[in-house]
Amino acid sequence: MIKILVSDGMEKKAFDKLVANGYMVLDKHFEEEELKQRIKEFDIIIVRSATKVRKPLIDEAKKGRLKLIIRAGVGVDNIDVDYAVQNGIMVKNTPNASSVSVAELTLAHMFAISRYVNISNVTMRNGQWGKKKYKGVELFGKTLGLIGFGRIAKEVAKRAYAMGMNIIYYDKLGMAKGYNNYEFCEFEELLKKADYVSLHIPFDKTQGAVIGKAELQIMKDGVYIINCARGGVIDERALLDGLNTGKVAGVGLDVFENEPDPDRELVGNERVSVTPHIGGSTVEAQKRIGEEIVNIIEKYCVDENLVNV
Repeated sequence: MIKILVSDGMEKKAFDKLVANGYMVLDKHFEEEELKQRIKEFDIIIVRSATKVRKPLIDEAKKGRLKLIIRAGVGVDNIDVDYAVQNGIMVKNTPNASSVSVAELTLAHMFAISRYVNISNVTMRNGQWGKKKYKGVELFGKTLGLIGFGRIAKEVAKRAYAMGMNIIYYDKLGMAKGYNNYEFCEFEELLKKADYVSLHIPFDKTQGAVIGKAELQIMKDGVYIINCARGGVIDERALLDGLNTGKVAGVGLDVFENEPDPDRELVGNERVSVTPHIGGSTVEAQKRIGEEIVNIIEKYCVDENLVNV
């Protein structure tokens, strides 16, 4: 019988469907050392961001029966993908399922930092009436610069354009076909033009932060920055310096360099809107992710001629 470990939880209907289809499924999170001992028992492991599938775990997994790692989400930076593949373990993710959810959270952060929703929500609960203090700005007519123009960025662009924003974008693959309402810019040109900069790229540990002190200096004074992509693509110390000098007017963050223990000074800044990596945490997204996981497993078993008995 094919054994599946659900390491970081999954949507109940999808879990039930796997069980109904005859798979032996264990929904349990093991800490690192125990996981190293148990991983050899399973054919498939399903992870989100909490479980790290690094070389030491893969070295243990290849001694057993593991053949498929599924990332329930988009980014696979918590998995040593190349090393897994080199050792005969396939890696899959669910890139389509959470695009709308992450796009909507990106816009939520844009609204929050533009209209002081984040901090006024706190100060009002503390008995303060800051009506005169919180003079915000409108999104209408502003220029939104998207770094990376994949699925999520396209969803953000569609919604922001409908609200009257001007959309510019940079992508290492160049200009995208069929998006004539938006302007393709080179990287530094985007930084110079954008009132809002939103990142939609994976973290590349060989490259490090894409936005650091030098890039911040190129941006407009009073720029707004949003990152619902991956921690590490922005240098957080440089970002905090930008906030403290007034170069950066506001920041929206759903991801951080150190999770789940982010920089307290950054998180506590009143011009920063923060959420705990919940971009894909909607009922709808989790349902789609669950469905996609089931489809991945079913297709894998057919392709590999695996009989679940």
